[in-house]
Amino acid sequence: MDLICTILNIFWLLILARMLMSWIRITPGTGVASIYSVVFNITEPVLGPLRRMIPPVRMGISAIDVSPIIVIVVIILICSSG
Repeated sequence: MDLICTILNIFWLLILARMLMSWIRITPGTGVASIYSVVFNITEPVLGPLRRMIPPVRMGISAIDVSPIIVIVVIILICSSG
């Protein structure tokens, strides 16, 4: 269980990194863009299907994608129960 939780915690950190990088403008062809591409390709297979099932939460004229929050909560629940 420790190995699974370690892997899940690394995945949690990748989701957090993706969320933080989504707030900044990333110039294509830079090192940051390469890092974002790797993080995106690792996290999208989990976040993408969940995002299609659960629509963004509307907040006025904007919307919040809750799929990363749901995945992080599930990871916390899995690793705290073991």
